[in-house]
Parts: sequence; structure tokens; C-alpha cells
Amino acid sequence: MQYVNLGKTGLKVSRICLGCMSYGDPTRGNHSWVLKEGESIPFYKKALELGINFFDTANMYSVGASEEILGKFVKSSVKREEVVIATKVYFPMTDKPNGGGLSRKAIMQEIDASLKRLQMDYVDLYQIHRFDYETPIEETMEALHDVVKAGKARYLGASSMAAWQFVKMQYTAKIKGLTPFVCMQPHYNLLYREEERDMLPFCKEEGIGVIPWSPLARGRLARPWGSDTPRGQSDKYGNSLYEKTQEADKQVVSTVQRIAKDKNVTPSQVALAWMLSKPVITAPIIGATKMSHLEEAVQALNVKLSDDEIKQLEAGYIPHQISGFV
Repeated sequence: MQYVNLGKTGLKVSRICLGCMSYGDPTRGNHSWVLKEGESIPFYKKALELGINFFDTANMYSVGASEEILGKFVKSSVKREEVVIATKVYFPMTDKPNGGGLSRKAIMQEIDASLKRLQMDYVDLYQIHRFDYETPIEETMEALHDVVKAGKARYLGASSMAAWQFVKMQYTAKIKGLTPFVCMQPHYNLLYREEERDMLPFCKEEGIGVIPWSPLARGRLARPWGSDTPRGQSDKYGNSLYEKTQEADKQVVSTVQRIAKDKNVTPSQVALAWMLSKPVITAPIIGATKMSHLEEAVQALNVKLSDDEIKQLEAGYIPHQISGFV
């Protein structure tokens, strides 16, 4: 395993981050395909064996069940200081007023709720899951700053939003002397590269870590075009991300398949190797519901692509409609 600093911080994270949305309770929330606790634990154990120390979850994954399972595992199986735990806040946890968003009230109640489910005194990385149009940026950044100063989070991060929104939040924090974000978690992969226009250049310029979600485009980059999975059949949100560009995306997937065959590696390893070749990328967040998913992701660290192969992989891309946060 390789380890790198998260942005400009001194925090060392594995170059592969294990996303925990796949582990929870299929009866809670909107993801009927998630693995239950007993099925999930082996993946956490294997991740540690492979050298992964970075785990990303969110309060809304299985309405808290993902945090609960991760917390039980960490408490029983590893020293807390040896792992980097990230969670998120924004999406509604109840249908009542103040059940979600980034108000001071919501942030303060959700960090405590997350820590209770995780059975931890702090998280290493606390991220806003989306931009909140209904709450003043100053209110959000001051509340997040207080979470850090209270010792409940070590660092702050953000996830998908427009680049101008991220810039405005970041500089609001700096101007007011508040804790800034150290990383961005955007939607980014070979089938969706719109973040290369503004978000990634800004992160590179400012030394902000980048930990993309869906680096395999909800599995589309890991299998032949047209093949399906139980998750693919029920993942309405995931399907909405790519439904308007299928012809162009099909060509990219075909190139991934061809290069994978030529190099005698898997398509997922080619897609991850492409992402890992980008200097701005810290650690892609991978999901795993089969043990081979996890093993192949780590092995992708050893797959090197030539400049020509990278050009081939990128050649078929066409501009996409903004997705992932609008």
C-alpha cells in the first residue's frame, strides 16, 4: 500500500479509500442492495490486511446503519489511532424541520449523532455532503469550525458542488479565520470529467486533497457494456448520472476493456490506474461488495499506463451535463 498526505495536512491516508455506503441495512434507506453487518465485516478486515487505513461513510448511508457497523468494527478490531475515519452531514435524517442541511443546529446535532453511532470521540474528517442553498455560508463555516475546536473532528472536507460555491466557502473560512476545508470529494471518473474544468484546477492550485466518489462510474467501467447487476437495476440515482451520454460512454468503456485485455489486467484496474495517474488525486473512494473488488483496487496501484494509453482512454469523452449535485 502507498500512503500520501491529505492535501496540505500532515495526515497520512492510503491511496485507496474504502467507501462504506455498501455496508449497512437493506431495510433502512433507499439502497436495498447493501450488505448486512455480518456480510460487511470481512471487507473491513480485508481492507486492513491490504493496508487500507482510510474509511469513508456518511450519516445518511442506510440512515445511520453504515456508521454503526463501521464503529463496531473499529472498536473491536483495530486501534482507533491507526485508522482515518470520515463521515458526512447534509442529507435529511428525518422528515421533520431541521432534520438535515447545514445550519448550525443541524451540524451540531448530527456530529453528536454520528459520533454516538460510530462509538468514537472524534472523526478524522468531517465533510459536508452537498452545498446548502438555504443556510448562510458564514453560519455553516462557523459551526464546522466549532466542531473542530471542540475536538469532535480533526479536519474538514466537502463533497460535490459547483466550483464557485466551494471557492466561496473556502475563502469565507480564510477571511474570517475559521477552519478551511482540506479536501474535496467530487464525482469524477473516465465517464464524467467535468470537474477538470474548474474544480480540480482550483484544488491543485490550493493544495486541496481530492478523493473522488464513483471512480468506476457505479461499476460501468468495471464490466462489459450492457451487463447488469442487482445494484445497477435498482440504483435510480446512479443510472440518472449517465443515462444521457450512453453512446459516448460505451466507446470509453470499450477502450477500457481493450487496454485491460492488452495489459492482462481487469477493466477496473485500468480505470483506477488512469485516475491514480493524475497528480491532483489523493485517493479514489471505491465500493466493494465482492472481495475481488477490494483486491483488484489495491492491485491497481501497480498498474502503470503509458501516455499513449491515457490519450486513448480520454479520446472518446464528450462534454456531459453537470451531474452529481444538481
